[in-house]
Amino acid sequence: MKKLFQLAIALTCLSGLVLAQDVAYNFDEKADFSKYKTYKWEKHPKSLDVDQLTMGQLAKGFEAALAAKGLTKTESNPDLVIVFQLAVSQEKEMTAYNTGGFGYGPGWRGGWYGGGGMSTSTATTSTINIGTVVLDMYDTKTKTLVWRGQASKTVDGKSKPEKRQKTIDKAAQKMLKNYPPKKK
Repeated sequence: MKKLFQLAIALTCLSGLVLAQDVAYNFDEKADFSKYKTYKWEKHPKSLDVDQLTMGQLAKGFEAALAAKGLTKTESNPDLVIVFQLAVSQEKEMTAYNTGGFGYGPGWRGGWYGGGGMSTSTATTSTINIGTVVLDMYDTKTKTLVWRGQASKTVDGKSKPEKRQKTIDKAAQKMLKNYPPKKK
């Protein structure tokens, strides 16, 4: 019973890690990022379609993060084309807990304590949605991919618009934290 309880605690802790933002990036080490000043958006053909409100929140968050990095949005002759892709995947989350009773084991001052009744372990599973945003930056002159960033986070469909915007802003800033990449 004690091992089941320890397993339940471990699974609960691990499931909490899924809630954190997961961010990754990669880049072309030969690209000269100092020459990129302007960009325009393009949608990946396999991107998930989302409502206009969510799209507006995504644009606001990522355009602010790109502007903070010195990039300006334009529709004519951009240095970069940023292709975005949105996706949602599903994962199973298991939550386990123990109710009632005490086990046997060492107590205060080296003594032993005994059982205090029945103990019940319960486990539940639920499906959680993980939203992912991928940005691919292409050099318009060479037509090559020079930078790729990805951010994933649990989607809370019940969150208020302000909280969604804050989450998007944080993901955009975190994803672009290392843009432009530092030269070695």
